[in-house]
Amino acid sequence: MRRGNATTPEGNNVNYRIGFLQRGILLSAAAASFAAAGGAQAQATIKIGEINSYKAQPAFLEPYRHGWEMAVEEVNAAGGVLGKKLEVVARDDNGNPGDSVRIAEELVARERVALLFGGFLSNTGLALTDYAKQHKVFFLAAEPLTDKIVWQNGNKYTYRLRPSTYMLVASVVKEAVKLKKKRWAIVYPNYEYGQSAVASFKALMKQAQPDVEFVAEQASPLGKIDAGSVTQALADAKPDAIFNALFAADLGKFVREGNTRGLFDGVEVVSLLTGEPEYLDPLKNEAPVNWIVTGYPWYAINTPEHKKFVDAYRKKFNDYPRNGSLVGYSALMSIAAGIKKAGSLDADKLAAAFSGLKVDTPVAPIVYRAQDHQSTLGAFVGRTGVKDGRGIMTSFTYVDGAALQLPDAEVKKLRPAD
Repeated sequence: MRRGNATTPEGNNVNYRIGFLQRGILLSAAAASFAAAGGAQAQATIKIGEINSYKAQPAFLEPYRHGWEMAVEEVNAAGGVLGKKLEVVARDDNGNPGDSVRIAEELVARERVALLFGGFLSNTGLALTDYAKQHKVFFLAAEPLTDKIVWQNGNKYTYRLRPSTYMLVASVVKEAVKLKKKRWAIVYPNYEYGQSAVASFKALMKQAQPDVEFVAEQASPLGKIDAGSVTQALADAKPDAIFNALFAADLGKFVREGNTRGLFDGVEVVSLLTGEPEYLDPLKNEAPVNWIVTGYPWYAINTPEHKKFVDAYRKKFNDYPRNGSLVGYSALMSIAAGIKKAGSLDADKLAAAFSGLKVDTPVAPIVYRAQDHQSTLGAFVGRTGVKDGRGIMTSFTYVDGAALQLPDAEVKKLRPAD
């Protein structure tokens, strides 16, 4: 009898083992084929992680999201970047720095994003700036305003789009000095952005007008202003002028209470951000009149580039753009330009590509400065008014961000070496 015959127990064993191995090979091949297909699918797009405080700051961030969504569509319709479509994976950080870092880790480890962008509040922006440095991940801070992002906490992998707190303050100080007011009161949200704004305003005013006095200062928890007591304290100080850094719901409460108590009667007000539609529009006919503000007068910017942006935005969303829309759009377009220049998704190559990167935005061409990674996006500065029952900016000018910077020698002292 032949050994190994299929009719013997031993033959049955051998055949079973061969069949098992064959099935295993087929299953492995199928798995490999599936994995390869999945890998090709993953490589078909460039994944970009976006982190922001959508629930906490919807007035700014819903238009902001619309802005980058429109930019993604435009880039992809034109063929994408490096032959691939862009895909944004967005997450909400609840306005919490700890959540920002946790989500960054998730996006990098699980979603395999190539880079990060976003941030709204200065504290979450700083958390992401530190994450970028520690983990060598490229991060474009779209909105956070604190100077520390490009100065004290600046690093190789972090760049910033919007004008910094210092730049915004510098854009209004020239107008504030023209008022020739000596007694100033100050009101601001008591966290990084507000504290930084006040420090810059005091320093720049003292430099330009040595006899200036700061007669009252009211710092309120973000989103929790006691408008009655704040306005009364400022009124009691009898200032000649007020510097305000409040925004969002805090600004609305402050304006309404100030109007009720006559705080602004005969008093000049210089105010950051107030001219942005996100914060001016909700006030309607209660909007302040004749304040000096930074903002975004989208309805009166008549350049071809801006008109094209507004028309496309209105067509897509059946709405007008806000400042957030401009920031979101310009951030995503900056990322597309940076990836194209780098020719790679490598964080070090992206960081190098952004150094000196030129980008056309709807309001002006900008450059990401090599010395501090700050873009030269500027600020619109003008006066507030009311027209047809809503607040507007009047008599505004665009101040180029390149004219709002500290001298390079000063920047070098503030910023650690990469």
